[in-house]
Amino acid sequence: MAFLDKHAILERSPTLLLTASLLVVTVGGMVEIAPLFWLENTIEDVEGVRPYTPLELAGRDIYIREGCYTCHSQMIRPMRDEVERYGHYSLAAESQYDHPFQWGSKRTGPDLARVGGRYSDAWHVDHLKDPQSVVPESIMPKYAFLASADLQTNQTEATLRTHQFVGVPYSDQQIEAAVVDLRNQADPDSDYDGLEDRYPGVVVSNFDGQPELTEMDALIAYLQVLGTMVDFSTFTPDASR
Repeated sequence: MAFLDKHAILERSPTLLLTASLLVVTVGGMVEIAPLFWLENTIEDVEGVRPYTPLELAGRDIYIREGCYTCHSQMIRPMRDEVERYGHYSLAAESQYDHPFQWGSKRTGPDLARVGGRYSDAWHVDHLKDPQSVVPESIMPKYAFLASADLQTNQTEATLRTHQFVGVPYSDQQIEAAVVDLRNQADPDSDYDGLEDRYPGVVVSNFDGQPELTEMDALIAYLQVLGTMVDFSTFTPDASR
């Protein structure tokens, strides 16, 4: 009873209760989160994972802007039904350069963690312009306007520099070449050798089939890279993690 009487003091004083709650949350947060800043192996380094190209990063920003993440997750859980449907379970390393990451379990539409390369660029164009033309039961809205929206590049370098500031390993050379790399990735007739050197495995394509550089080019470039960086035929997880 003596303990309960003392506890009643907290319950009757909003200020004391708030102070005690903040103290408990602060201590708990420090115990759980602080050690992660000193662990070198919080995220397993996986061969093939690289930062997004400027065009892919622009497409990711459009993906977030249009709210695609509210219906599509990018997290395949290590359960048989998910692995058989979508592919290898998601690795933390695949999202280490995502700010913010797109993990989650809300799926009005299918998970997109492994959508890269599953469909042609033309399929994505048709799907974005009129989803029901390729998936009749889809309730996804039309995004045809992306094909007529010019992709703005005036903030490209600043965007890469911001990601560099939060830990994404963009080099100064990559940032200086950002606008050129962005345009070259959507133009197979360009001189994109430097782009391939800076971003191994990059896919160069006129993604929406139009001569103009559009927001649809960027979004499809982003969708086509999802899940393609890691070669899962040779990947072996580190059992010590």
